[in-house]
Amino acid sequence: QVQLVESGGDLVQAGGSLRLSCVASGSTFLINRFGWYRQAPGNQRELVAVSSGGTNTNYADSVKGRFTMSRDNAKNTVTLQMNSLKPEDNAVYYCYAAYWRTTYQKDFWGQGTQVTVSS
Repeated sequence: QVQLVESGGDLVQAGGSLRLSCVASGSTFLINRFGWYRQAPGNQRELVAVSSGGTNTNYADSVKGRFTMSRDNAKNTVTLQMNSLKPEDNAVYYCYAAYWRTTYQKDFWGQGTQVTVSS
């Protein structure tokens, strides 16, 4: 079992920056995938940035060049530095972690934190 606690959501001006953070607890040594998803009003939840355990991070095309994710396995944390924010980035952002069982992947989610970008 993994518990995720995230913070950093706020109201920010367009073009501004914001940093989200998430700390995992529990069976953190099992975590493979670790990162962020988001869900905007009326939209499906979508991947923002997820690490598979190494230094490689997969980013959504819409955030490439603007968002940077950092994963610290020793501290069981992941952060999302968001720059050049746009109104299109308005969403609830969810910390995400997963580990592999023998036959399936088990997913864990944070409570969500609201990011609002004003124009």
